[in-house]
Amino acid sequence: MSCSLTQSCFRQLARSPLRQGSLPVFLAPAFSHPFRTQPFSTTSPAQSRIGGAAISVPSEVSLKFIDLPQPRVKRQGVDTPKVAIEVKGPLGELTLNIPSFVNVVHDEALQKASLTVQDTEVSHQRAMWGTMRAHLQNYITGVSEGHICILSMVGVGYRATIESTATTIQAEYPGQQFVSLKVGYSHPIELGIPKGVKASTPQPTRILLESVDKNVVTKFAAEIREWRKPEPYKGKGIFVNGETIRLKDKKIR
Repeated sequence: MSCSLTQSCFRQLARSPLRQGSLPVFLAPAFSHPFRTQPFSTTSPAQSRIGGAAISVPSEVSLKFIDLPQPRVKRQGVDTPKVAIEVKGPLGELTLNIPSFVNVVHDEALQKASLTVQDTEVSHQRAMWGTMRAHLQNYITGVSEGHICILSMVGVGYRATIESTATTIQAEYPGQQFVSLKVGYSHPIELGIPKGVKASTPQPTRILLESVDKNVVTKFAAEIREWRKPEPYKGKGIFVNGETIRLKDKKIR
């Protein structure tokens, strides 16, 4: 139904005798102002429970704010970060680019960091509020404590080793090590360990990955898991960080 047709219907109802005396009481507010628009909700947008929470910054971790150079020509619809935060700790350092609409305040006396956005009514800013807070928290935890992923291999003959050389792939950087998997294939699976990730095998069926960057270590763990995803009938596969799977009944024909 077009807008003009809707307006004409309202005008006819407003001029009709039904509008004068016989209009039910509960319908009177709807026809008191035919062209009024009313939102579905009159409550203010809720604040982000994650983004609004303060981040504890350990004493051994330092935050340095760096102004980023701005391009002469800005592309429309693309946000250009103005500030980057250099997070430095005993295990390393990481740099996080902050969107232009996010403001980070670091209180060194209280050892707290808090994030705010320019306009909480913009859905994109509200979504990035909690996301940037989570990224900054992961960076602080990474340079102070580190992130780990534990992979468990369940299956007959499944095992892994850490090798200094590989026969199927080339090294991406000097001194790169490789994870060699034997998970039921006729040939070994060799995966290059990303830079900044430390891998070890405490047991033949366990792989321990350590890194200061959570994104890198979890992505590499997902690449290893892709070669043998856990299956629900025998419970075999590669499980990450205590992952479990519900077993199904066997198919009986």
